[in-house]
Amino acid sequence: MPSSFASLVARDITKSFGPRVVLDRVSCTIGPLHRVGVVAPNGTGKSTLLKILAGLDFPDSGTVTMTPPTATVGYLPQEPERRAGETVRAYLARRTGVAAAELALDTASAALARQRPGSDAQNVDDRYADALERFLALGAADFDARLGAVSADLGLATRVLDLEMTSLSGGQAARASLAAIVLARFDVFLLDEPTNDLDFAGLARLEQFLHDELTGGAVIVSHDRAFLDRAITSVLELDEHSHSASEYAGGWQTYLDEHATARRHAEEQYAEYRSQRGTLTDRAQRQRQWSVQGKAKVKRSGETDKFIRAFKRNSSEHVAAKAKITDRALARLDANAVEKPWEGWDLRMEIAAAPRSGAVVARLAGAIVRRGDFTLGPVDLQVEYGERVAIVGANGGGKTTLLDAIIGHRAVDAGERWLGPGVIIGELDQARAAFSGDAPLLVRFGDASGLVPSEARSLLAKFGLGAEHVARPADSLSPGERTRASLALLGARGVNCLVLDEPTNHLDLPAIEQLESALESYEGTLLLVTHDRALLDAIAVTRRIEVDAGQITADVPIG
Repeated sequence: MPSSFASLVARDITKSFGPRVVLDRVSCTIGPLHRVGVVAPNGTGKSTLLKILAGLDFPDSGTVTMTPPTATVGYLPQEPERRAGETVRAYLARRTGVAAAELALDTASAALARQRPGSDAQNVDDRYADALERFLALGAADFDARLGAVSADLGLATRVLDLEMTSLSGGQAARASLAAIVLARFDVFLLDEPTNDLDFAGLARLEQFLHDELTGGAVIVSHDRAFLDRAITSVLELDEHSHSASEYAGGWQTYLDEHATARRHAEEQYAEYRSQRGTLTDRAQRQRQWSVQGKAKVKRSGETDKFIRAFKRNSSEHVAAKAKITDRALARLDANAVEKPWEGWDLRMEIAAAPRSGAVVARLAGAIVRRGDFTLGPVDLQVEYGERVAIVGANGGGKTTLLDAIIGHRAVDAGERWLGPGVIIGELDQARAAFSGDAPLLVRFGDASGLVPSEARSLLAKFGLGAEHVARPADSLSPGERTRASLALLGARGVNCLVLDEPTNHLDLPAIEQLESALESYEGTLLLVTHDRALLDAIAVTRRIEVDAGQITADVPIG
């Protein structure tokens, strides 16, 4: 079982990639029951920090220590690694550390069996004892029994466990990733975007695990505001300008309040500093001018009385002395200068509009779509211009298949599908497939948008994708960078039917807020698949369609 008192301590972690500093003297402590949410804009070093804490990468300076040294730490990346030929069962054993623990124990057992008199018996015994302790601590002894229970709980059928990871749907892969978290017996969990692609039931199960089952600590990178509000006990904020970190005790709302207060105080202190400096600068300038003018008047006056001349000269020198006193006050103020609060790059997202389409955007009549052993339908559905439709339901229930059937990405196997005249679709698909392959981002974006390179560069830069991104192969972009490129594409060409499949996956908080703002001002038709509860609360939808097991189970107008 995991240690109930294990802790992970990072001190002064500094990491650079070439000339670019990513982390600068970042420190944090993760103890039992700590749930630390790491927040920052994309590209600020959140995933890098998690990999360093996991021992998968090394800092340029600083230390990471575990207490006790035998405690275990587990890192689960934001995208499940789907290895060719690896079954779900093997994936779960690998991700939970069970496969490595079994191999180490088998190796130690074999060495123990081969041991001969006069050999280094103590060393062999110690290796076996350590391997056995880790085997038991990671839950390898009862892994198969727990696997069956957890799989049933999460809706992963027994047959799915023997399928290859590469064959899974997005929903199945999300449940497999969640199963790896629930099955693991690490002392400290490092979770990178664990809510991506989870449905409402999966989110509730993850929150239950963090609240009720996990006795160790956890470091969580997430941009799901509702999840953060429910799950974390403190926030570690990485600053994109200084690359340092600030920790806020308390939950998500406490962080928002304290962060806003700290920002307001910083702005007030800077305003006060600027006001004082301006006052002193003006005063010193006036005093020097008065002194110079006074001396000049004495010379021009022709005054013959030496006492009057002395008085006027002394007055001018007194004013000059005051100017020096003011200069010294200004120097003391500047010695404790208050820096202007840094303002980062600010995304301003707009969705380019196209002329409205006909009154009916799309229609399905008795439509049936088959995908392997999954069947959607029959579906009768009509979407009208200007409707804002949220499509929700459990993973694997058919939401994306329904979306694909509506817009024509999948042909219907039976029934009819009709797309209205003048419909211009803009799409943000779940896989961000528009930006894949070996071609540079600039080429892929130009092909998709029709923009010349200079226009494409300018638009991508507005979405935080600059010179260091546009020449890179599209495949090398992070999930967040691909999502930003996809959003930029929506700003490049006019659309009147916007199709968004899990749009907030991999987006940072500023970009999510801008997406919400853009959706509020967008006047065309919206088809939205999301499990982001905060997004659903923030935007006005006019219709909610629930999909389960290939059927529309509810179709409810809202408002």
